[in-house]
Amino acid sequence: MELYKYSDRIYYSAYEEERDRPAIGYIRGDKFSVAVDAGHSEDHLNEFYEALKKEGLPLPQFTVITHWHWDHSFAMHCINGFSVANRKTNEYLKDFIAARSEENDRMFLKSDPSVEKEYAGGKEIIVVPADIVFEGSLNIDCGGVTVVAFEAVSPHTSDATLIHIPEEKVLFIGDSTSGEWPTWIADPVPLRQLMDVIEGIDAAHIIGGHWPIDSKEELLNRLSEEL
Repeated sequence: MELYKYSDRIYYSAYEEERDRPAIGYIRGDKFSVAVDAGHSEDHLNEFYEALKKEGLPLPQFTVITHWHWDHSFAMHCINGFSVANRKTNEYLKDFIAARSEENDRMFLKSDPSVEKEYAGGKEIIVVPADIVFEGSLNIDCGGVTVVAFEAVSPHTSDATLIHIPEEKVLFIGDSTSGEWPTWIADPVPLRQLMDVIEGIDAAHIIGGHWPIDSKEELLNRLSEEL
């Protein structure tokens, strides 16, 4: 797995289309380090951790989840430290856990080719709720850098969390600007609301889940064309 360095404080992994593995973010503080999303599976997360170790970076003490979808959250059971999610995300995870059965697991594995590839060979599906749950927003003083996680309107899911790093002028947005799975059609009303939120944030660059890093201007221009 390739790990990109944005600054001495900010790193993020490459995303992979074949298994629909999103980028995992990393914020290095003097006191704490924070990951953005847990990844698709234990294998995905372990590759990320190995990339951090290769760079001499400490494993994160906290992992903030951008939304409940499996490719971002199903490795929560094996993270280092504590997982953090908004209340809606945690409820979605608990609903998925409550509905599990052999038949539902089979349906999940057949829901998308990327899921079949990620869980090939009988890999176990393990889903857990978050350790720390917040509503509205949550600030983590990591020492020299601040992680500001906050709920936002999104056309992708109703449980989106954005993560702003003010000192670095970076915003992690997960998949929030995408349309709703599986059609990927974005409702223009929440998309416009989300764009207004992004426009109002002091961020030079935006890091999403499944596409290259953008400047804020590039992202907003592209979304405006979609609208």
